[in-house]
Amino acid sequence: MSDSNPAAEVVDAIDAYLSYLSLSDDRRRALRARVLEARPADRGAALERLQAELEKAPAEPELEDDDRELLGRLHDSYPKLSQDAETRPPTAGALRSAAMPPLNRWPMSPADIDRRPWRLLPWLGRRSSSLPKSVPSRLKGVVRWRQTLLALMVAFPAAGAAAYMATVLPHRGATVLEAFILGAAFMLFAWILVGFWTALSGFFVLWRGDRYLVRSDPPNGPPPRKPPVEGEARTAVVMPIYEEDVSRTFAGLRAIYESLEATGRLDGFDFFVLSDSVKPDTVIAEENAWAESCRALDAFGRLFYRRRRARVKRKSGNLADFCRRWGGHYRYMIVLDADSIMAGDTLVALVDRMQANPGVGLIQTPPTAVNRDSVLARVQQFATRVYGRMFAAGLHFWHLDNAHYWGHNAIIRIEPFMAHCALPRLPGRGALSGDILSHDFVEAALMRRAGWGVFIAYDLPGSYEEVPPTLLDELGRDRRWCQGNIQHIRLLFSDNLAPAHRALFANGVMAYTSAAIWFVFLLLSSTEAVLEAVRTPDYFPVAGALFPAWPVWQPIWAVSLFVATLVVLFLPKILGVVMIVAKGKQREFGGVGNLVASTLIEIVLTSLLAPIRMLAHTRFVFTTLIGKQVKWDSQQRADAQVAWSRALRFHVWGMLLALGWGALLLWFTPGFAPWLAPILVPLIIAPAITVLTSRADLGIWLRRHDLQLIPEERHAPPELARVVELEAGAAPEAGFAEAVVNPVINALHIGMQGHDRSLTGVISEYRQLLAERALDNGPDVLSTDEQRRLLADPQRMRWLHAQVWAQAPSAWRAWLGERPAAAPTQDSLRTV
Repeated sequence: MSDSNPAAEVVDAIDAYLSYLSLSDDRRRALRARVLEARPADRGAALERLQAELEKAPAEPELEDDDRELLGRLHDSYPKLSQDAETRPPTAGALRSAAMPPLNRWPMSPADIDRRPWRLLPWLGRRSSSLPKSVPSRLKGVVRWRQTLLALMVAFPAAGAAAYMATVLPHRGATVLEAFILGAAFMLFAWILVGFWTALSGFFVLWRGDRYLVRSDPPNGPPPRKPPVEGEARTAVVMPIYEEDVSRTFAGLRAIYESLEATGRLDGFDFFVLSDSVKPDTVIAEENAWAESCRALDAFGRLFYRRRRARVKRKSGNLADFCRRWGGHYRYMIVLDADSIMAGDTLVALVDRMQANPGVGLIQTPPTAVNRDSVLARVQQFATRVYGRMFAAGLHFWHLDNAHYWGHNAIIRIEPFMAHCALPRLPGRGALSGDILSHDFVEAALMRRAGWGVFIAYDLPGSYEEVPPTLLDELGRDRRWCQGNIQHIRLLFSDNLAPAHRALFANGVMAYTSAAIWFVFLLLSSTEAVLEAVRTPDYFPVAGALFPAWPVWQPIWAVSLFVATLVVLFLPKILGVVMIVAKGKQREFGGVGNLVASTLIEIVLTSLLAPIRMLAHTRFVFTTLIGKQVKWDSQQRADAQVAWSRALRFHVWGMLLALGWGALLLWFTPGFAPWLAPILVPLIIAPAITVLTSRADLGIWLRRHDLQLIPEERHAPPELARVVELEAGAAPEAGFAEAVVNPVINALHIGMQGHDRSLTGVISEYRQLLAERALDNGPDVLSTDEQRRLLADPQRMRWLHAQVWAQAPSAWRAWLGERPAAAPTQDSLRTV
């Protein structure tokens, strides 16, 4: 219709506005007729009349006019949300209250952690008397002897390997330089031996069985408990998110919800999406995805959404905030990451195991990596599937009820978690102070310190996650983890911690400092080789000696040490393959030939990546120790090929270092250069490795040829298949522009903000100027921060929505980039 015809413009505006509402044809025609009967003078008057017609009579007299207007716009799109909101107390706005359960506040104060190392010595200090006494554990003696055995099996072979290495060095370890080389070698041997014995013990456990596995039906014990009745073991499934891919996040959540519903135990669970997102487009997309998911699942009142305004302590603070507000409603919480997927049977099994073991505070499931196609991701998926369960079983063998917590895909008993696991800030300045970043290890240690068992349920299937698709994304994640793990140095000597968790803190520190130690070891070894090449030999080191001391070089010594190192590194991988073949599961991995070929590919690629990771981790350790803080960024989870330019920029200094290092060795000691070639060559070709391993098409080619194949790809579990289906059928995500133009999304967002907050005159005028500037020039004229300020102001969002619709149709269509889209109907959502 022409913009020059006023009557036509009014009709056009009414029809366009109604097209966004999920109305039946009869209701749409009736509303249109009633609005036109009032003969509105212009589009603005027509909009006011239409909103008045949409307004519903409240079920509660306390419902405010603003809430009635918003619920009127939402009623046909989200009838159950609208009905639920009408019965809510109006303290925070009806719609905001409906998005969350009633508060049940519990206190959660930071744990008292005395970190003075001298306090551990009884003649210099005392143990804190304010801490809870540990509950006696039937496993205490078993844990003690196993961990003592592990310490001996690490220390003595590492010392023997270092001593054997001394015989290979020119001066038998007698110089300061060689002493440092041997010290670094001891630490590196000890580090790889920990992994070696973990894998061997895991192989033994999987082969022979495990009497100490935490179960819901302990062997030779009482019969299993009946499933808990509703209210007996209420469980919250919580997903903290920050600037995630909204479509993928809610696809995963819907798949988990549907899987749990299929078990018949849904009534015992509630779901929470706990957002710390700040980008305007992400915020609007999350709110809309939550409402659409609730509508599709009929989950209003069971699937909740909250976005924090004060993002204190990142993920750990988000979980603590949930516990303080709603922890009193639940006995357990299952923590998910944005990329987590869990089968409903697994969720139920976790609750049943907690019910059957009242002394257990936390059970961690080992997630299997899935759903990515890049070469790097496929190799990691294969590795976790072939070796991961064996390592998880090994961790359980050595630590039993002193196990890890990895921050997701785990169940936690809420009451002791709130009483003992709130994290304090570390005092001081620099990167090792402030908020504890790797909070999961610390929370597990505090849970165990309070006497509650922490276990790994390595036998539970149906727990999944997704890995970073590219090397650069992986290293970005490692940068955050590095700072968090190195912070644990300050917690090593905290009072009343179990020795196992002190060892786990040290292990976490070594996860990144081992790279720096390896780098130093290589640097010192190269220095030794160059010095020996340029130094004049001294055949009479002892004054007055009658006979020369001829240098003795036995190549077999170096070769045997090298072979022993390879055995320690690669025997666990061979055992993983043996376990699969012995249990007749090789066909799930493409057959024996493809399984072996895939293992060789994984070994080669891991060997190529090891020097690149070493150099990056060394840089991370250095920047952390000099006080450079890590930035909290969102993670890239979807497959995306790395550009050559980006790879070159990231690796250029490593390439130059490797080229210079190699040239120096070739010049002074050509015989030593081949020994370092496996380190230097990957550094020189690092950009090519990074780009090629990021390619999804190569990963798909491997899968088509049954290489790097995992069973979940041959026979996809329903939850994984559902995630792929939902993500493929997801509608385009709404953003700031839709929150202004779309009547439903605008009402949803305004309602989620709660009541209007009173603002000072200056702030109010500033935001009004922002709204007017956006009205005149479109949304792109506003910065992200300015859009965020408008989104936080319900009054300006109402005004802007009304003013945009009062303009000609071309104006609001321009806001949407000429892509006006109606809200999906219930029927269309059911078909996704």
